Amino acid sequence: MKTVSASLLLPGLTGAVALCLTLGFREPPLPQAPQVSQVHGESFVARDLDFVLRNGATPEKHQIETMAGGVAVLDFDNDGHPDVFFANGATQPGLEKSSPAYWNRLYRNRGDGTFEDVTAKSGLQGAGFSIGAAVGDFDNDGYPDLFVAGVRRNFLYHNLGNGTFEDVTEKSGLRQPQESRWAVGGGWLDYDNDGRVDLFVVNYVHWDAVKEPACGDPVEQVRTYCHPRFYQGFANQLFHNDGNGRFHDVSDSSGIGAHVGKGMAVAFADLDDDGWPDIFVTNDTQPNFLFHNQGNGTFEEIGEALGVAYNNEGLALSSMGADFRDVNNDSRPDIFVTAVINETFPLFFNRGGKVFEEMTDQLRISRSTRMLSGWSTGIYDFDNDGFPDVYIGNGLETKQFVHDYEGELWLHVRLKVKDRVQVRLVTLRQAVRPEAFEAVELSV
Repeated sequence: MKTVSASLLLPGLTGAVALCLTLGFREPPLPQAPQVSQVHGESFVARDLDFVLRNGATPEKHQIETMAGGVAVLDFDNDGHPDVFFANGATQPGLEKSSPAYWNRLYRNRGDGTFEDVTAKSGLQGAGFSIGAAVGDFDNDGYPDLFVAGVRRNFLYHNLGNGTFEDVTEKSGLRQPQESRWAVGGGWLDYDNDGRVDLFVVNYVHWDAVKEPACGDPVEQVRTYCHPRFYQGFANQLFHNDGNGRFHDVSDSSGIGAHVGKGMAVAFADLDDDGWPDIFVTNDTQPNFLFHNQGNGTFEEIGEALGVAYNNEGLALSSMGADFRDVNNDSRPDIFVTAVINETFPLFFNRGGKVFEEMTDQLRISRSTRMLSGWSTGIYDFDNDGFPDVYIGNGLETKQFVHDYEGELWLHVRLKVKDRVQVRLVTLRQAVRPEAFEAVELSV
């Protein structure tokens, strides 16, 4: 079974907060809080990454302006150093990259802490209004290829192994008619275990600039972005890799296309250890999907039955980012979801592949995340201590520094709430009870 990568969708990069939750099963001593002067944000700034996200913002507040900014990390030249790809927006209403300012960008890691912009050299300038990206080697030639999702059209770029990419969208069979379909990302997985990665595309809603609803306060003449309920959802898509450089759409025959949602992210794992990868999809203000792989080319949607469609209050959240990995070291993949302010970020523990149990309140994640709006997330052991950590890319209007002090991550947050500025210094550590951690808030 080969499960490769899912897309990473981030909000506008300016003003985003990176929050790391540390999970574990041993209680370290609580260190003394470092002084603010000891928190150095400068050491976290990568040199020569001069990307500027341009979402083509307009006074009409088109919904697509809120979601540009996907990021993918890949070693495109196989030199052992991870490189960075950024998806960028376009001008409106034409949705064209009218100048280099709107290009997607590829930065080559020189291996010395600096990056080189190789966008033009690689051929990854792109076209249209790009949203997300996913990395996978679809032809098994040893070089990572790139799928870029966007508004009305998606692209597949084949890595030629010489530092350049070829647009193979047309000849691969992935060219779609330019319609109101809006894809926000995708992911690669070998759903039929034939040794070739297949492509899952996450679709959000129907979007047409001409039919954009007007939201806001007409009396005060204030225009705002509309709630998702004003847009019609879309089914996701699954494309089978035929092994000859071509894909064919199996969305309907697999059962994926029978479920209409407002997809935001996708993650893959074998939830019941049956040898077949399953698919979890977050939906915006609608129940999440959990597609169980039947092993015969079809999927059954069991999100509600297994307890991951809603939170523990029975509410469908504004679910955005997701990861599907083992959090509590019991060898079963768990599910972590990010949402928006006042909703908290649910964590579902896999209880043997038959049901999931939400542990958000028990692990005190509610307190840590209630005032955040999270987009992307990832479960990784960042400090190699054997205990998984959770990364969250947030989209609040904040300024912050992250500092590793005596083995723990401290977050210095300056949060603007209306006309007031709150300053907080927090660390995240495990609490006394196993399977728990708490956010310790300290005054500065």
